[in-house]
Amino acid sequence: MSALETEIGELWERKQNGDVNAESAGEDAYATLEAFLDALESGEVRAAEKRGGEWEANKWVKQGILLNFGLREIQQYDHGGTTYNDVLPLADASEYGDRGSRNTPDGTVVRRGANIGSDCILMSPAFVNIGARVGDGTLVDSCDTVGSCAQIGDNVKLGANTLIGGVLEPVEDAPVIVEDNVSLGAGCRVTSGFVVGENSVVGENTLLTPRIPVYDLVEEEVLYGELPADRRAFTRFVESSISDHDLFEGGAYKPAVVATDLETETLEATEREDALRE
Repeated sequence: MSALETEIGELWERKQNGDVNAESAGEDAYATLEAFLDALESGEVRAAEKRGGEWEANKWVKQGILLNFGLREIQQYDHGGTTYNDVLPLADASEYGDRGSRNTPDGTVVRRGANIGSDCILMSPAFVNIGARVGDGTLVDSCDTVGSCAQIGDNVKLGANTLIGGVLEPVEDAPVIVEDNVSLGAGCRVTSGFVVGENSVVGENTLLTPRIPVYDLVEEEVLYGELPADRRAFTRFVESSISDHDLFEGGAYKPAVVATDLETETLEATEREDALRE
């Protein structure tokens, strides 16, 4: 256990016991919170990690994020001539260019405590929340949201208007995971701790959430909460248990996700995307 983890744990206990709040927190507490945010931004600590083939939340990291909300007063900040009120400033993006990352102007917002890797592209307007990780070589396209604690892998393409949900509480729950080399089409939604396996290609406007079944035609099984690696996925509607009703004819249908092997055409399309980025 690191010294920072120990300090966050002790501060969390004090907060839970009512021994410290935003008004009474002293310099030592704020120094711990600042060191924690620096560690998040550098990637030294992460909200979730893969252990034994399974993604697990780092509970103490999520506690540290919640402490930054609970032990700070709201302040007024200025960003590009816009005044906003929050408990945290935006991330310092001055070093992004040194590692080959771009964040385009007029609306690209990265909150303090988010980790942005090398050779990333963040297109405005896009938002990356505290505790999130955006891996090396990843594209966050226009109108995308990367929620708190979401872990986005290396060389991922998030299509325009994609929503990656945040999972901050409960602290023991793993956030949304998008593994390496994934391509999400425009308008996709990934929520509630769903895991998108590496190398997968997901069609536009697909909703990935644990409440919607994934029909994996490769292994011929129905899954919840995950899309296996090396899949091509898209939305289909399957018949529901509701039959004819006075309000509509022909029965009712519910959304599902169908997962197949990656097709040659899909791989070629991904390669063309890589060529455009280069």
